[in-house]
Amino acid sequence: MSVSGKGSAEGQMSIEIANESGVDVDETLLAALARHVLDDMRVHPLAELSVLLVDEPAMTELHVRWMGEEGPTDVLAFPMDELRLPQPGGHGEHGSSSDPDAAEVLLGDVVICPQVAAAQAAEAGQDVQDEIDLLCTHGILHLLGYDHAEPKDHATMFGLQDRLLTSWRAQRESGGQRESGGKGGQREAGALERDSGREAPEGAG
Repeated sequence: MSVSGKGSAEGQMSIEIANESGVDVDETLLAALARHVLDDMRVHPLAELSVLLVDEPAMTELHVRWMGEEGPTDVLAFPMDELRLPQPGGHGEHGSSSDPDAAEVLLGDVVICPQVAAAQAAEAGQDVQDEIDLLCTHGILHLLGYDHAEPKDHATMFGLQDRLLTSWRAQRESGGQRESGGKGGQREAGALERDSGREAPEGAG
């Protein structure tokens, strides 16, 4: 599915959701979350974001190929020049396009494995959709250049992630959408490190 949301009076931001996981996911809700994060972060109004949901074998293949890690992970983030799924390749320097606006427009791809998300949600005692929301937000922040390799960066990124998820839940509930059945983004930040602390390819931020 493709969702276009107003970024500003200057244009539209495009959010592409592709579910190839075989798991029923609320794609409209996920697109709305992505738009909320991009709006809150004041991303370029013509931004394009792709969110791909894949099964465990597909995620394992990506995880091994790009991270050198065995088994599936929960989320991978591929900035614009690292990978344009579904055809991996085309490595290049970030923002090296001849189009001066490309770095602002083509954010990249966030890849999520709902099966891994479900297992992590069960372990954390929270709703699966909340876990997927957390992973999507985490991936988008990586596309925007955030990282958590250093303690200071970790605190900044996870603090921002929690704030975005808290404001998203408030917006969702005030708008009469599905109420959360779990703890959402308030899970202890270190718990996400179990898998998604390794999600971005080298150079992805």
